[in-house]
Amino acid sequence: MVDTNFQISTSFDPFADAMDSDSDVQIPRSFDPFAESKDLGARGTKKEYVHIRVQQRNGKKSWTMIEGLMKDFSYEKILKDLKKEYCCNGTIIQDKELGKVIQLQGDQRNNVSKFLVKADIVKKEQIKVHGF
Repeated sequence: MVDTNFQISTSFDPFADAMDSDSDVQIPRSFDPFAESKDLGARGTKKEYVHIRVQQRNGKKSWTMIEGLMKDFSYEKILKDLKKEYCCNGTIIQDKELGKVIQLQGDQRNNVSKFLVKADIVKKEQIKVHGF
């Protein structure tokens, strides 16, 4: 005969220690990859970083975005030289929060960072490359 008078105990919780509210672990609620640029605007940070990002368009196509260059530079001239050097299309976008942003066709992150250092526009330590 099978005993059918069994009880399931619900007081045992194997994850109780991990979920204890006294732990020092903090779980981030949200992450914004552009927060660093938005906080103080273009070239407003202490170290004045230039951010080079890649943005997926569709399929294998992508854009390379360059933001944070000093306002003293001629964006048109830099864009012209980048387009000539790396045979790619590009434009300058005026963003409300970030100011002027250079946008190039394709994944040109490494090429752009080398170009900016070689042209003595920024130092290598001031470049932050983001993407995939």
